[in-house]
Amino acid sequence: MTQAQAGQKVRVHYTGKLDDGTVFDSSSGGEPLTFTLGSGEVIPGFDRGVTGLTLNECRTVKIPHTEAYGPHQPEMVVELPKAEMPPHLKLKPGQRLQLKGPTGTISVVVVAESETSITMDGNHALAGKDLTFDLQLVEILPAD
Repeated sequence: MTQAQAGQKVRVHYTGKLDDGTVFDSSSGGEPLTFTLGSGEVIPGFDRGVTGLTLNECRTVKIPHTEAYGPHQPEMVVELPKAEMPPHLKLKPGQRLQLKGPTGTISVVVVAESETSITMDGNHALAGKDLTFDLQLVEILPAD
């Protein structure tokens, strides 16, 4: 049987879970994820988990945060004075924003609000978390 290898475009059904069993993402009931193995389109641990699978084979892989979204970086959490915010912005915890900076756009989430400040976190929501994926290779697409 043909095994999925770097450079091949594949279609994969997956369910991603946290250590406590919480499902954070899944293709179940939808379209499988399509990507090219080894291209950097997915996190490294996911790529390695799919590599070597044969058609319709299933595998569960545990991916440490170092092979997923990296460690939670405290320096990516910043507290800003409300006085520096545009007055029309009404920011609340859980709200997501796109901020422009010197190196491009960064996605942040408001994590706290006080009378005088807003705290925002620029870490990926899954940073610092080990992940488990249930994978099923559903197709190896022909080369373009």
